Amino acid sequence: MSPTPVNAVTPTFSYQFAASDCGGLRTRVREAEVTFRASGAMWLRAERTLVVADLHLEKGSSYAMRGQMLPPYDTRETLDRLEAEVAGTGAETVILLGDTFHDRKSEGRLASDDAARLRNLAGSRRLVWVIGNHDADGPQALPGETADELSVCGLTLRHEPQAGHQPGEVAGHLHPAARVRAPRGVVRRRCFVTDGERAILPAFGAYAGGLNVRDQAFAGLFVRPPLAGALGPARVRAIGWKQLTDD
Repeated sequence: MSPTPVNAVTPTFSYQFAASDCGGLRTRVREAEVTFRASGAMWLRAERTLVVADLHLEKGSSYAMRGQMLPPYDTRETLDRLEAEVAGTGAETVILLGDTFHDRKSEGRLASDDAARLRNLAGSRRLVWVIGNHDADGPQALPGETADELSVCGLTLRHEPQAGHQPGEVAGHLHPAARVRAPRGVVRRRCFVTDGERAILPAFGAYAGGLNVRDQAFAGLFVRPPLAGALGPARVRAIGWKQLTDD
């Protein structure tokens, strides 16, 4: 099914999107067709490529080292969801879009079975670790390629969004979240955010959190009022800029 134009925000531009069978939101970033999946992953079907940002593996153990006790299951939960996405899409390439680890020592704190799961992930497909600010050294003992950025389907994939007009950029880092007033109260969800020129992915990690897309950190990144794709339990809901509220 082709995307259907909706919600024109200027006389010369209309967002185009369609629901996908998986509950995701299918749209375009520049000339590339992408699917924003309810998990928070972006799917590039033409290249059989799955992109996830900001896993922040071992964030729980990092906090525990500083005396802030969190349930130590964030890495396991995050990898469960990642493996489910790989199985559900049949991805031939998986791109980890930076801050895959919460800090530079996180890899050493991985449980042996979690490290084995990451090795298995790279065993039968291409695995690319894009460097982020939390994991600038990249993986030390785990397999896969390491890159500062890379191009796929005409898109530039990097961890941190660059200032100004960056057509075709897909990034993470900012952990976007949408806050919407609903009939039963206020709802806040992690979200994708795009203006059709570039996209910022939600954090995929279990403990990663989110920053309101109306925060000043997003100012100047979009050439028009962007569209948010808010994550629900089984679907992504498209939300126009005027429906979003500050925290």
